[in-house]
Amino acid sequence: MQALEKTAHEWLHLPAGEVGDAIVAALAAAGVEYLFFTSGSELAFYQEAIAKAEALGTPAPRLITMIHEHASLNAALGYAAVSGKPVATAAHADAGTFNYGGALHTAAHANLPVFITGGGGPTAYTGTVRGARDRGGHLWFQQPTDQNGIVRNYVKWEKRLEYADNPGLIVSRGLQIALTEPRGPVYFTPPRELTLMPLRDTSFPTAQQLGIPETPAPAIEAARAIARKLVDAENPFVVTSTAGRNPATVPALVRLCELLALPVANSGFKAYHCFPKRHPLYLGDYPLKEADVVVAIDANVPWTPGPKAPPASAYVAVIDIDPVRQRIPTYEFTADVRVTSDALRAIELLKQLVEEELTPAIRAKIEARRQRWHAFTSARRTEWNEYAESKANADPIDPAYVTYELAKVIDDNCIVFDETLQTPMIDRYVPCNVPGSYFHNPASSGGWSIGAAFGAKLAAPDKDIIACTGDGFYQYSTATAALWAAVHFKAPFMAVVYQNRSYSTGTVNVGEVYPGGYAFKAGYEGGHFDPPIDFAKEAEAAGAHGENVRSPAEVGPAMRRAKAAVRAGKPAIVSVWLQRLGGS
Repeated sequence: MQALEKTAHEWLHLPAGEVGDAIVAALAAAGVEYLFFTSGSELAFYQEAIAKAEALGTPAPRLITMIHEHASLNAALGYAAVSGKPVATAAHADAGTFNYGGALHTAAHANLPVFITGGGGPTAYTGTVRGARDRGGHLWFQQPTDQNGIVRNYVKWEKRLEYADNPGLIVSRGLQIALTEPRGPVYFTPPRELTLMPLRDTSFPTAQQLGIPETPAPAIEAARAIARKLVDAENPFVVTSTAGRNPATVPALVRLCELLALPVANSGFKAYHCFPKRHPLYLGDYPLKEADVVVAIDANVPWTPGPKAPPASAYVAVIDIDPVRQRIPTYEFTADVRVTSDALRAIELLKQLVEEELTPAIRAKIEARRQRWHAFTSARRTEWNEYAESKANADPIDPAYVTYELAKVIDDNCIVFDETLQTPMIDRYVPCNVPGSYFHNPASSGGWSIGAAFGAKLAAPDKDIIACTGDGFYQYSTATAALWAAVHFKAPFMAVVYQNRSYSTGTVNVGEVYPGGYAFKAGYEGGHFDPPIDFAKEAEAAGAHGENVRSPAEVGPAMRRAKAAVRAGKPAIVSVWLQRLGGS
């Protein structure tokens, strides 16, 4: 295979080869640098085509061997989140697609360009073509009625490669859709016998030649109306969840908020780093019940309905690429205006329009608000720190103290992947101020952070990657697969496991629904997994550094040892023993 040739106006030309060569060439042409790969009998073309491209000096993604598909897809999500680039995965037929598991749910809500593939089992009769049903009885089991139906509810586009298709064009089309806002996963199924078919000289457009649409800007009059509401407001708020997927929105939002002394609160479900966590205008999880204006920017769930929601009298503006969240069937949040716009373009335009409205009287009001919020956040941070310090000798270890000590090893070179629930209070203590330095699980399927941390390290090899998770989600994560890959590919990360041996859903939540009920009296059977697996020994078996911590005096030193191990090239797991949930 010779070097691929194209100009800005010509389709990419591929010399004679096989269909698999075209698939790999189209991935590379779209900027896909990594293929997270789990072996399957119908996926041999990936290995051959990538090895051939490397031998001949033509572009191809790097093949990253993964020993479980769930960790593989989560790694792809972590890579795409940190790099902003498209990425691909490969899994074995329907069985491997099922093993993607809950990571498909995460991918559906992460707004990241992931080209997911599940190989197609052959249907050609034995001996008729290369790659037909010729390897054993299992091949007859790998023809479900509708393999793509497994993932259809979770992807933007899905396609089974057909005989008459131009394979390069189909791959480019899938990547075009994945890269179009709102970005998201696509799914591609190439049957085994088609990938091995000879392909004469062929041409196809790249994803970029097909065209990635420009993101929209807000209508000027709608933006002006929102700007005036913000200027006139007494108690305005911004809520956001995913705007920080584009790191450039963070400094832009800081400029707008500092101009107006406009506080930023987490939406009902946080995901990306949208505002510096130590900024005096960052309120985190703060109620909106006294707001008179709320601007929701890329906020998938703007708030949780109930006593902390904005009053009915509040003016609500929604700014989003998809301002009505079309993929969520039931969506009851009301708004005075919904604007279709890219977050960065909207923020920059709002700042410009707000500046035109400022008067000396308004500036005085803004300054008073600034002093109020600065004093509030300063006092609250002091209170949080004093609480954590008061737990320095608590037995069992307090989760807030664990996070407080973890925060001491986090600097501007760190990227944090947060998959904890409420009790560790990551958002309160971690000093993540740099854009792109914090990611929260963007959906509700547990087990994302460990694989994502590995993928993130591939995307940012000079950064210190730190994952925070409870022990329930850690066990969901197929952690040994991610640790093996981190060792094998020299991409170490650190993970802190908050080990309470409990499911909050099976203890705290059950107690809220059935206070004092039979489940409580029975000790929440089904809510605990005690005694637990020894995570430190499991990590050591995978070639990583592992520690179990039971004394509060050892929390800080263990964090420092783990970070040192990562910087020396070894993944590290610190599992901290906490009190069980549910009052037992």
